[in-house]
Amino acid sequence: MYDVFQADRLIDLWLHEDIGSCDLTAQLMIDEDATSTFHMVAREPMFIAGIYVAERVFKRYDSRLNIQTFFKDGQHANKGDKLLTVSGPARSILTGERSALNILQRLCGIATETARYGKEIEGTTARLIDTRKTTPGLRMLEKHAVTCGGGLNHRLGLDNGVMLKDNHIAIAGSIEKAVERVRKHLPVLTKIEVECDRLDQVAQALAAGVDVIMLDNMSLEDMRTAVKTINGAAKVEASGGISITTIRQVALTGVDYISTSKITQAAPAVDIGLDE
Repeated sequence: MYDVFQADRLIDLWLHEDIGSCDLTAQLMIDEDATSTFHMVAREPMFIAGIYVAERVFKRYDSRLNIQTFFKDGQHANKGDKLLTVSGPARSILTGERSALNILQRLCGIATETARYGKEIEGTTARLIDTRKTTPGLRMLEKHAVTCGGGLNHRLGLDNGVMLKDNHIAIAGSIEKAVERVRKHLPVLTKIEVECDRLDQVAQALAAGVDVIMLDNMSLEDMRTAVKTINGAAKVEASGGISITTIRQVALTGVDYISTSKITQAAPAVDIGLDE
């Protein structure tokens, strides 16, 4: 779930960016008292994410607008389905249109891409998770969209958990020393994850008693070996080079989680129109 107050701050930025001083076209050609009704329509199949954010864009610009939504976040819509109806002052509808469409198309795109990746690993024990590779300023909403598509969230930010990567380990001197350092002052409910790109590092992370071991850019053979070595003593995450064509083979190695930035960074926006 996303923070409504943070969403409002973002919406204010989007509206200011798009409108500037005023919507010159709407002000010049549409009568002030003119009213109308428009419908947001799916022009392709999609999973819904951000429908209430789109609604809030319109209401944030003009509280007189009446909005009716026909889908909830996480639901699937088919081509031609009506997603949302907005009624009221015509100027306001057309002024807020682009900002509402932009965010809804982006978030539905992420949810739809997440669902596409998730479908590839159905029947396995692996779960799809996201990364911190999100659009600056939109992480909260993009990670919400991932959950709408059936994925799970990894860290929301750097303060959500300890992840020891190669540079951290290099500074500490070893995986054992790095884990020892963070564990001294670790909040009691916080997990430790270690990134490993070699099997000897997996053995070291296992000996250090970490909670999650990330297999970074490993071959399928090494992943299978690592899963057998860990044998349930820690959760196993596979990451690096994951694509729609490789994700199922990775899942079949027995890992618990598969993380990829493709579901956020590379997700195409879906096609949604606003029609009268």
